[in-house]
Amino acid sequence: MVFSRKIATRLQPYFGYRSAGRLVLTARALRSAPAAFVEGSRWHALRTMMAQFASRKVEGVAVRLTIEGPNGPLIDHAATTDRAGLVHFDLPLSPEWDLPDYPMWEVAQLHWINSEGPQSVDAHVLTPGADSTLAVISDIDDTIIETGITGSPRKIVRNWKRVFAQLPHERIAVPQADNFFDALGGGQVKAEDDLHAAELMPATHRPFFYISSSPWNLFSYLVAFQRLKGLPLGPLMLRTWGFNRETLGGSSHGAHKEAAIASILTMYPAMQFALIGDDTQGDLPAFAHAVETHPGRIAAIFLRQVAGEAFSPEEQAAKALIEAAGVPLWSGASYAQGAEFLRELGFAPGGATEQIVRTVEKVETAKEAAARQSDVG
Repeated sequence: MVFSRKIATRLQPYFGYRSAGRLVLTARALRSAPAAFVEGSRWHALRTMMAQFASRKVEGVAVRLTIEGPNGPLIDHAATTDRAGLVHFDLPLSPEWDLPDYPMWEVAQLHWINSEGPQSVDAHVLTPGADSTLAVISDIDDTIIETGITGSPRKIVRNWKRVFAQLPHERIAVPQADNFFDALGGGQVKAEDDLHAAELMPATHRPFFYISSSPWNLFSYLVAFQRLKGLPLGPLMLRTWGFNRETLGGSSHGAHKEAAIASILTMYPAMQFALIGDDTQGDLPAFAHAVETHPGRIAAIFLRQVAGEAFSPEEQAAKALIEAAGVPLWSGASYAQGAEFLRELGFAPGGATEQIVRTVEKVETAKEAAARQSDVG
């Protein structure tokens, strides 16, 4: 049973990320069994998904975060879960911890004590490479999968079957999303033996970050979906969710995404980002806000048109701001709208995906030339 007191408290780590000088990692204390998304009946699927939302959050759990180095602990920090069962680590790294040569997933350990005694679990931390200059921030809902969990109450009721009665292996990814994301990500980095490298967690040459208005309850579900569909893994910026105006209000989606994008851009001030989203939850205005408040940081924007409606006045203004800033903007109704459209998106040589990469590479080359000129001077 979900609420049985016999179930010991466990920790669910969410993907973390770090720079040379800062580490961010969140986890949640739950009294429920880990998610097991295996094939079964519709009743099994419904029970599995209900368990993700009915799990009991545990407040007041003391959690210790450690990362071991060759000569002892690199990080050793303690914190306590809040009323929502969440524990959030946002730690300055002093002295700074050098970045690896290539993007990779590093491993931290979370320690706590439950009714069965001392416990620990691995937590994965995405780390860009020392020479990483381009990363990707992507929406999830209606960009790679139609979650149907955010939006108005009417949308939630209409899409309940998709969320609660279909497990990750039954969901259909947006056609060709895996190819598009793989092209932007530059393919997987080959695994190397390293003390902190995460097994079975390949990173892409250009790191990925995901932003969604979906609740943290869907973290395991979304990661399972991404693995099954061959999509790059990356930290997920989700929300604490409830049936209230803050969650269901349309403006809350854009505000959440603006804040999440800003936090990532601030974390990596030397990197540029390609943004991917759709026209259902305020992505274009949120992307325009990033262009305006972080000039020169957005390399390109891709917008999937799902709603089938003309841009609103707010979206028109956002589009004009993006174009005035000289940021490349590609939009279309579907990744799979036909051969001609696919070529424009970059699913054939010479398309938009290739153009985005070339645009950024030109910027990188120009920066390197300027740095060399400065050194000479």
